Amino acid sequence: MTFSMAFSEEQRDLIDWSHRFATEVMRPAAVDADEREALPWDVVEEAAKIGMYSWETMASLLGDPSGLSLSLLAEELFWGDAGTAMVMFGTNLAVGGLVSAGTGEQIAEWAPQMYGDVAQPQVAAFCVSEPDAGSDVSNLRTRARYDEATDEWVINGQKAWITNGGIAATHVVVASVEPELKARGQATFVVPEGTTGVQATRKIKKLGLKASHTADVFFDDVRVPARCLLGGRDKLDERLARAREGGRTSTQNAMQTFELTRPVVGAQALGIARASYEYALDYAKDRVAFGRPIIENQAIAFTLADMATEIDAARLLVHRAAWMGRTGQTFGTGEGSMSKLKASEVAVWAAERAVQILGGAGYSRDHPVERFYRDAKIYTIFEGTSEIQRLVIARALSGKHIR
Repeated sequence: MTFSMAFSEEQRDLIDWSHRFATEVMRPAAVDADEREALPWDVVEEAAKIGMYSWETMASLLGDPSGLSLSLLAEELFWGDAGTAMVMFGTNLAVGGLVSAGTGEQIAEWAPQMYGDVAQPQVAAFCVSEPDAGSDVSNLRTRARYDEATDEWVINGQKAWITNGGIAATHVVVASVEPELKARGQATFVVPEGTTGVQATRKIKKLGLKASHTADVFFDDVRVPARCLLGGRDKLDERLARAREGGRTSTQNAMQTFELTRPVVGAQALGIARASYEYALDYAKDRVAFGRPIIENQAIAFTLADMATEIDAARLLVHRAAWMGRTGQTFGTGEGSMSKLKASEVAVWAAERAVQILGGAGYSRDHPVERFYRDAKIYTIFEGTSEIQRLVIARALSGKHIR
């Protein structure tokens, strides 16, 4: 079998296409969106217009046999502007939850609706985290009960820190149907647009990713038809029966979705890291101090060398994990978590180094590295903190995988 790290022609075209969009559409809008803390709908609309934001494109990326295409797109768009890109990838995460748990018929019905259409693009939200259940998703308090009289599921609870929460046309919600079974007693539901009882009362003000909309979402006697249970009732009943008997069950959907998407999250962090490095490199070549460009100072040059090396190392971990996930390889030593851990910590470190290289200029809003620095920090927190990633890796090494 021939080993090659070369991208295919389709992947090179994808990189060029997304980089051009990031340069020409996303970056010019980034400062205003960050300062207004407002979702840039015009950027989302432009992405939908050219086909970048659509179920057709997402399905094509997911179908890439190498598993790399979605990560390649993520790196370029988050290089452009992380806050704006997060709006679009918030929908992709919800679609990931749908694809992980849903039947073919459910995916065909709901996935296109999550993106809307060219005339009216929509966003979707994946609702897992709660005020008392961030990293510990086995402890969800949101409940779903089946009402036989109406053939509906009734959902009650609060979700926290939800990207696109409340403004989404479609919410994908993980809820407990048998709390005593912890994670094995959970199920995933689609809550369609217009369903009564869904409310987001507070948009969260954040350190970074300010262009993206993050909110707490409340579900108050939210009724959805039985067909909105992803995977169907028979599959859920079989899984619950095995769990009650103490038997093994398939990986719980929320954790499975997060594990498979961790390389993509790592690629998002890579985009911020690369943007920080490239800006600092250009600045160091142009900035003259004591009669010469500061890149000629060894301290600056070595820092930039370390930045380039760390970013490339993180990218290799991301691409390996993306390939493993797509080809069904077992993450025997937590490779998915390794990729997210390394890329997120490199992003924070590289952005901080970029600020340092620019000095006082880097601390001001006259240059984008201060925004990169703010945007990067969330990557050591959401979709599994750095501490959780280390726990996953450590337990994988010991043979005690987290379920």
